[in-house]
Amino acid sequence: MDIILLAGLWLDASVWDPVASRLGSLGHRPLAVRLPGQGAPPVAATLEDQHAAVLDAVDAAATGPVLVVGHSAACTLAWMAADARPGAVARAALIGGFPRADGERYADFFPLVDGAMAFPGWEPFEGPDADDLSEEQRRAMSAAAIPVPEGVARGVVHLRDDRRYDVPVTLVCPEFSPAQARAWLEAGELPEVARARHLDFADIDSGHWPMITCPATLAGLLAGLAGA
Repeated sequence: MDIILLAGLWLDASVWDPVASRLGSLGHRPLAVRLPGQGAPPVAATLEDQHAAVLDAVDAAATGPVLVVGHSAACTLAWMAADARPGAVARAALIGGFPRADGERYADFFPLVDGAMAFPGWEPFEGPDADDLSEEQRRAMSAAAIPVPEGVARGVVHLRDDRRYDVPVTLVCPEFSPAQARAWLEAGELPEVARARHLDFADIDSGHWPMITCPATLAGLLAGLAGA
């Protein structure tokens, strides 16, 4: 199966390299999408640009319906793909995040400086998010972090097709547990996920960035979803 991999904030497509290599060895066709604005040198981009790049990847799939994998904020991009191509997305795997609802801003989480949202340092992520990252991994991520263009961070999410709720969803739970995710659902905090008609949970023992700290485990989990 073709597996579309979407990186979260401040990352580029290369963060998926270890996962993609393992998925390829397991017989799948991984594609880590280089999203507009996620590259060097930083360039202006919008959420619509990133959405279009994801749809191009889905449309180019050679093996039929695809598994779309979103990490963190990019869970929203994965869900937008399910909304725009409900017949072409076999499953959405959402790692460490939840899709924003129609009309909400994509990722307006930190202050913007000179038209971009820079990586805020590690303080906001201390605790379960980053406990499994080594100091070397932290330094490498900080050095490679790409500021998120304002047009992406403050882009407005548009969801139009209720057939997205027929696309199976797997919540991959890294720094939080499936039990916590279920509690948030019951509290009404995840409205888009709550309406999914086929929802399951996958636990992974990691922090917020399992593609960095346990890529083989993550690849095995995704391969299992692709084969389901």
